[in-house]
Amino acid sequence: MSVEQKRRALITGASSGIGKATALAFAKAGIDVALVSRSVDKLEAVAAAARLTGVEATAFAVDLANVSQVQAKIQAIAIEFGDIDILVNNAGMAYTATLSETPLEEWQQVINLNLTSVFQCINGILPTMRHRGIGTIINVTSIAGKQPFPGWGAYSASKAGLMALSLALAQEERANGIRVTAICPGAVNTELWDTETVHANLDRSKMLTPEVVAQSILHTVLLPQQAVIEELILMPNAGVL
Repeated sequence: MSVEQKRRALITGASSGIGKATALAFAKAGIDVALVSRSVDKLEAVAAAARLTGVEATAFAVDLANVSQVQAKIQAIAIEFGDIDILVNNAGMAYTATLSETPLEEWQQVINLNLTSVFQCINGILPTMRHRGIGTIINVTSIAGKQPFPGWGAYSASKAGLMALSLALAQEERANGIRVTAICPGAVNTELWDTETVHANLDRSKMLTPEVVAQSILHTVLLPQQAVIEELILMPNAGVL
């Protein structure tokens, strides 16, 4: 099969939320998926659901917060799974606190997971993409990276950094046949809102669903190779965040 006929993707944060929805959307479109997350049990369940569509789906447990090991681990997955031409950097955390009340350790945790681990994932995948002269990298940023919110300073800074990383990478790798997209969703109704680092009281029923974001990611990936969506802002029509 040609590259255009059979695609293979690596998705981080694939055990829930946008990552899980993207994995299942890709599988339905016939794209093989390597799934990365900390939670191996939840990952295996997503992989099993993806395999029902007939694609190859494999779970890989990696703690992306351990940034010094990420590049080597992602590179090993790229070799084991083989011919990955789509990377979806979706893993991340949310964090709420005013900047004056954000401890350095927690600031670093947000930057490490939301920005540095993405940098490491990209560098783990780039050699194989460059060798094959084709690749699509999708970085899931946030509207907070373009429009910072009070109480979300560390998160906004991490996502603004990811926007800049995406733009620089797009220019550096274009000549190597690699496309880079930053997708900037507004509020998405995921388990992120239930985590202990988030204190926000928003109407989740009016948020985007993970499935809607996943369809936008799939649309971006399926564009002809000569076209690229460099930045996609996706907002809930109800007007929340």
